[in-house]
Amino acid sequence: MKLDNDIALALRLADAAGDAIRPYFRTVEAERKGDATPVTLADRAAEEAMRRILTAEVPRDTVIGEEFGSTAGTSGRSWVLDPIDGTAGFLAGRPIFGTLIALMVEGFPVLGVIDQPITGERWVGAAGMATTLNGKPVRTRQCRELIEATLATTGPHYFDDHDGGHFMGLAAKTDHKRMVMGGDCYNYAMLATGQLDVVCEAGLKLHDWAALVPVVEGAGGTMADWNGDPLHAGSDGHVIALGDPARLDDVVEALACGH
Repeated sequence: MKLDNDIALALRLADAAGDAIRPYFRTVEAERKGDATPVTLADRAAEEAMRRILTAEVPRDTVIGEEFGSTAGTSGRSWVLDPIDGTAGFLAGRPIFGTLIALMVEGFPVLGVIDQPITGERWVGAAGMATTLNGKPVRTRQCRELIEATLATTGPHYFDDHDGGHFMGLAAKTDHKRMVMGGDCYNYAMLATGQLDVVCEAGLKLHDWAALVPVVEGAGGTMADWNGDPLHAGSDGHVIALGDPARLDDVVEALACGH
C-alpha cells in the first residue's frame, strides 16, 4: 500500500490544526458539550481547518471528527480527526495534548499522526513503515517481565467500577510505584519512543485511538482490545498498548483476573 501522498496530506492537516490551536493555548476558556466534556474554540477551529483541506483534496473520502461528526464518502476510506485529544490538559496549560489524524481503510487504521503543536513534536506511523518523531525513527523498548513495566492511563475517573477493578488488577502486576496518570495521546507517543511500557484505557471512541495504532505498531509495539484482539472500527473502546508485544498475553491475563 503506497501512502506517500496520504502522509503528505496528513502533515498538511497537522500544520493547519497547529496554526489554529497555538493562538488559543493558555488563553481560552472552556464550554461544555452535551456529555459534560470540555470543548474550546481551539478544538472547533482546528477541526474546521482540517475539514476544509480534506473537502478540497479528497472529497470522496469519509471524514469523522470529534467535534462535527461524520461526513459520508464513497471511496471506502475514512479520515478520523481529533483536533485536541486531551482538552483538559490543554485547558490546564500543559503541552501533553495532541492533534490526532488517522486514515482508515476497510475499518482498519493504516496511517496515524500524533502532533503536539506547542513543543513541535510530531509522530508519524504508517503501514509498512517505521514510525518517526520529527523525521527520525523511534522504537519501543523491551520489557522482560510485566512486573518491570511502567503503566500509564489518562485517569482513574475514566473507568467505571467494573473496569476500574480490572485495571487495578493489571496495575498490581506492574511496577505500580512508577505508574503515570494523565497524558491522553501523549502516553502512546511516549510508549512509541521507548519511555513507557503499557497504556490501558476504557471508554475510548474511534477518534481517540485510530491514529495511535499505526504510530505504536510502526515503532515495534502493539495495540489491542482488552481481549487481545486487533482494534478496528467496531471495537468497544477498551484499549491497551504495549511497547513489547511479548507481554500481550501477560497483560490480557492480568486484566481478566483483576475483578
